[in-house]
Amino acid sequence: SLAGPLQSLLSSMKHVCEILTKEPEGGAAPIPFQTFSFLYSYLAALDGETPESETQAFLQGIREEADKHSGMVLIRHF
Repeated sequence: SLAGPLQSLLSSMKHVCEILTKEPEGGAAPIPFQTFSFLYSYLAALDGETPESETQAFLQGIREEADKHSGMVLIRHF
């Protein structure tokens, strides 16, 4: 099951957003899609548990949400 590795990866990405955002603590923690995509892809590849096709499908969904928010990924998007 990918639930464990995926949950761990998404938890890591939440921390990434909180660390890299320029917004005040406790907010939506937006970061640029390009940054999110690069780091998510990197961590997913390191983990080796998530197929590339799933990574790309996930990022496509995130891109669609980010496009509605000036290219920014918000924690609630995932």
